Amino acid sequence: MRCVIARYPFELTRDGVLASMAGVKPELVTGDSVTIGRRRYPVKQVGEVITRQDRRDFSGGEVTRAMARLGFTCHARPEAVPPSAPAARTPLQIASELLGSPDAQDA
Repeated sequence: MRCVIARYPFELTRDGVLASMAGVKPELVTGDSVTIGRRRYPVKQVGEVITRQDRRDFSGGEVTRAMARLGFTCHARPEAVPPSAPAARTPLQIASELLGSPDAQDA
């Protein structure tokens, strides 16, 4: 498949991408990512390996579009972990608050 990444044309194939990424250790995923084989790689790392260009020369969107067209599964940026709900108050704590107990100030 012919695609343009960072204003340069590339002829990419699914097998070629798999061969290029074989033996490459995935970096920590903090943004968009793509699953190649059994591993999940950041799109910028994949773009750097398959194009041999500096990561600053292309956008993640260019690589994501190319990988999606080749049939790889692309993932959006991982969502932040939602804050946990505050611990449920016990009936004793609720009663203490209602009665104005000095212990209620600490709860």
